[in-house]
Amino acid sequence: MLDLNQCLNTAKSAALLAGKFLVNAKGKSLEVLSNTGRDLKLQLDIDTEKLIKDHITSDSSYPILGEETGSSGDLDNIYWVVDPLDGTSNFLRGIPISCVSIALMQDMKPMLGVIYDFNHDEIYWGHKESKAYIDDKEISVSSLSQKSESTLVTGIPAKTNYSDSEFSEMITNFQAWKKIRMIGSAAMAACYVASGKAETYKEDGIFLWDIAAGAAIVNAAGGLASITDIQTDYRVNAKFTNNIIE
Repeated sequence: MLDLNQCLNTAKSAALLAGKFLVNAKGKSLEVLSNTGRDLKLQLDIDTEKLIKDHITSDSSYPILGEETGSSGDLDNIYWVVDPLDGTSNFLRGIPISCVSIALMQDMKPMLGVIYDFNHDEIYWGHKESKAYIDDKEISVSSLSQKSESTLVTGIPAKTNYSDSEFSEMITNFQAWKKIRMIGSAAMAACYVASGKAETYKEDGIFLWDIAAGAAIVNAAGGLASITDIQTDYRVNAKFTNNIIE
């Protein structure tokens, strides 16, 4: 039987361990493994993921899907999803918007999420049987109902080419909102929706590990997290709202 509180403790301790490791790497010379197109990969991403996976597997027998190392087993039922450093480019450039993201999924349903904003030493968490929290403080989505009063957090997927029609549709959508934010971390964007700092996060072609934990936290905070159009490479379309704005 799935014990979400036990899994929560495992995810929290893994996130805190990884966050401490990342904080210790700040300002040091970091090995860049690849920097092609819009994608950036550090050795630090791989080292941090190994730290998280080793910690989780010491406590849990569920398989793990990691951004850097793929899946460690059959993902047909319950499995962990790990993004060791969401916002790698921000981290490398000294922009303090990055985090550790750990989720537990059942099929494609987010059951539990832990996101550690190590830059501000705040841990966001929530699961199917809990409310959502920053540390021990309960959080909830905002009550704004009009796009003209609200903030959309989004991003441009890391592909090389975009059609004019894609950008035209994007700009048309932007014009309905009071404010648009692109912050370079899907996981932190989800935290902002869950804690009422923004009303919607939307991004197509984003990877599951970027948004899985955030989806669980948004749902626990009273919002609505939609994950659709799942591809074989784990790209998805994600839309998280305060459950008022469509």
